[in-house]
Amino acid sequence: MRGPLDDLLSTIDQLANFGRAETVAATAVILTGLAAALWAARYARPKLRRRFPSHVGDVVLLASLAGGLLVATVSLVVLWGQGTNAAQALDRINATAGKGFTVFLALAVLAAAYVVTGFVKKAIDRFADGHDTISQHQSEIVYRVSQLTVYVSAGAIVLGLWNVDLSGLLVGAGFLGIVVGMAARQTLGALLAGFVLMFSRPFEIGDWVEIDDEEGIVTDISIVNTRIQTFAGEYVMIPNDIVSGEKIVNKSRKGRLRIEVEVGVDYEADVERAADLAEETMKDLDEVLTVPTPKVVLKEFGDSAVTLVLRCWIDKPSARRQWRARTAVIRSVKETFDREGVKIPFPQRELTGRQESGGFRVAGETDLPEATADGGVTEDATPVDGEGDE
Repeated sequence: MRGPLDDLLSTIDQLANFGRAETVAATAVILTGLAAALWAARYARPKLRRRFPSHVGDVVLLASLAGGLLVATVSLVVLWGQGTNAAQALDRINATAGKGFTVFLALAVLAAAYVVTGFVKKAIDRFADGHDTISQHQSEIVYRVSQLTVYVSAGAIVLGLWNVDLSGLLVGAGFLGIVVGMAARQTLGALLAGFVLMFSRPFEIGDWVEIDDEEGIVTDISIVNTRIQTFAGEYVMIPNDIVSGEKIVNKSRKGRLRIEVEVGVDYEADVERAADLAEETMKDLDEVLTVPTPKVVLKEFGDSAVTLVLRCWIDKPSARRQWRARTAVIRSVKETFDREGVKIPFPQRELTGRQESGGFRVAGETDLPEATADGGVTEDATPVDGEGDE
């Protein structure tokens, strides 16, 4: 029973009987058909991607083009008298190209690796979609590492098919790794720290953080560095090894932030009343949350006043909301204290004279002694309160 392949080979064998003019015409037809197939592949690719997974569709398209190219090549070899039939043409192509089966097998391994990476990406995306704790950036990192692993394995298999001794290559790669590691210790440290940050997730893109005395919004997290935009409009790139070694303050992770404002009240004022007034004032502000409720705590005895700490919370923390709430608290509490007669004292010092020394003494009309260049007093200086008497 003859199949489609036998009919195709029989048709190719008949090309050997063509004359000169027929050979040229057939060559033109074959080349035109090959160009048309390449042109049609551009339009067939989107349809294959919709019908099959993207990587599978690409492999099907490439396999089809490779099969068409092989048929066209065999046909041209038979047509121009380089082989009497298709079998001889294949032998001629195999002898010219070398180990044809090995080449075909190597291409098949690479195509399989390409398809496997497509399935791996779909599996990772499906797993990440089902777990909210895994970010898109983390899933991308896992996919890239998996893709590199698959391609390296496929490359090793291909080299094995061509009988390449991998032991020398591995030894050379080991020495190269040592040299590169010594020359790029800081870069490799930042690279490893980047992987740690990807999976420990102390912050994400869009978070308000403070790192290494830099405060701003995280705009990008790469394998090597972290980029933040400060509130002054500056973009700062911090190497990941520094990020992992510094204290990280994430102010927006929990979705709310506590603000503290210190204010001093006079020692003669009623501190409890002042605290109650401040609490009631903060509860009426739109810029702060009512839950948790604002609180006022006593902090310390200052030089000029008893220090109160006003504590309130804001949601969706940002620098703008923080300063807006802080400004509202300071303005409202100041107005309330002024209206209720609660004094916020200026910084002041209290001077007293010791009783055993007679307290403060006023010179009155008595001239004070004038100092000389050598640190003494002038001879005609009048003693003050008996000073200088023997």
